[in-house]
Amino acid sequence: MKTVAFVGSSLDDLRDFPEDARGDVGPGVREIRVRDATGAFRVIYVASFGEAIYVLHAFQKKTQQTAKRDLDLASQRLRQISKGRLS
Repeated sequence: MKTVAFVGSSLDDLRDFPEDARGDVGPGVREIRVRDATGAFRVIYVASFGEAIYVLHAFQKKTQQTAKRDLDLASQRLRQISKGRLS
């Protein structure tokens, strides 16, 4: 079984989700999409590195399209994992 490793502020960001949204997270996708009464939420993760599932970014969507800064942050964290440097 793989462990879950949160990268950067992703754990704190996920903890900030409303309780209903946090309870809806499930396995099997790279982007988990959650919607509740307060809005739309996303969790971006990767499970193809070693023994861990790395949560790259967790955020609330404010617009129809995912903000470039959110995609850039997830990409930056993915590069950190690829290079073996986690923070």
